[in-house]
Amino acid sequence: MPLIEVLGSALLGLALSGAATRVLGRRLPSRRVVLVSGVLGALFGTYLTHFAMGPGDITVTVSIIGGGLVSAVVLSLLLRPVPGARRRPPRTPFTLPSRG
Repeated sequence: MPLIEVLGSALLGLALSGAATRVLGRRLPSRRVVLVSGVLGALFGTYLTHFAMGPGDITVTVSIIGGGLVSAVVLSLLLRPVPGARRRPPRTPFTLPSRG
């Protein structure tokens, strides 16, 4: 069973990171970094979920789902702001715009 968990989570992390590079390619670092981060995030998430749930039959599915969630969180941390998007400077609270 642990082999199925490892392979399943690694494939899920690879699929998530591949989809992220295809959809959000301009907002992510290099493709290699994204792929490695997705797979390692999924493996760590599976280990963490398996450790928290303990032994059992349902643990395989739950562990792979937990790995996918941690992989998605790791990939979301790699996102950068949209290039060329400008933000307005923040206004200080309780101020009125000046007309002069």
